[in-house]
Amino acid sequence: MARAHRGTPAGPPLAELAEQIAEDRESLREIMTAFDVPAQWHRVVLGRLAEKAGRVKLNGHLVSRSPLSDVLELEAMRIGVEGKASLWQSLGILAETADHLDRAAVDRLLTRARHQAAVLEELHGAAARRSITPASATSPGRRDRGLSRRTRWA
Repeated sequence: MARAHRGTPAGPPLAELAEQIAEDRESLREIMTAFDVPAQWHRVVLGRLAEKAGRVKLNGHLVSRSPLSDVLELEAMRIGVEGKASLWQSLGILAETADHLDRAAVDRLLTRARHQAAVLEELHGAAARRSITPASATSPGRRDRGLSRRTRWA
């Protein structure tokens, strides 16, 4: 998403999120190493394949981005960040008794995840407004024909 939105208002926050997520991934690898937990590469590969498969949608926009692509991708990212925050929260509890886990570092990761969720929520709201706004609301010359699209499907 950061590459797709380079040069737009969403570009800088998405680029920062991408950088932070990469740092979080490295922090998780370090914690896994400290606890002697091996990386399960087959799960990593399956996750990346699922991500790629999720981008293929039969919505008439196989080559280009759908108007809802941003909304769906931001929702998926938010779910991932919330899961990550839950992990950091659990590791914070573990850090109370584990000598080789820095509680302050885990707290910083949790705080950052909560900030990431807030940024994603803001971006999601903007993307939803752009893509889900009925045509009558964006076209000044159109008459409102009773119920808006939003009302009909809500």
